[in-house]
Amino acid sequence: QVQLVESGGDLVQTGGSLRLSCAASGRIFSIDTMGWYRQAPGKERELVATITRDGVKNYGDSVKGRFTISRDNAKNTIYLQMSSLEPEDTAIYYCNAAIVPRSSLSVTNVWGQGTQVTVSS
Repeated sequence: QVQLVESGGDLVQTGGSLRLSCAASGRIFSIDTMGWYRQAPGKERELVATITRDGVKNYGDSVKGRFTISRDNAKNTIYLQMSSLEPEDTAIYYCNAAIVPRSSLSVTNVWGQGTQVTVSS
């Protein structure tokens, strides 16, 4: 069974920093784009950042200049370095990956269960 596990969420003060990790595991044939999304209470899930296997990055407008996504293909892991955190960044952060399982011919979008980031004001 293919799964994504996030870690690193915490309570931080405004202006602080956090580093999130997301590791993919299971019977994986290949992984293309991976990314981070977030969802605050009463809001729809929104894009934070994505990164392709060869390192092309895309960021949501609200986090440009503050967050950095990176990837370690050998570990099937992505990271999100967050700085200058604001209360508006408070959300559950979900990892997503486009994965081809070894048992499938199709790309599947896989979601982690999320990690809570809370920024106090």
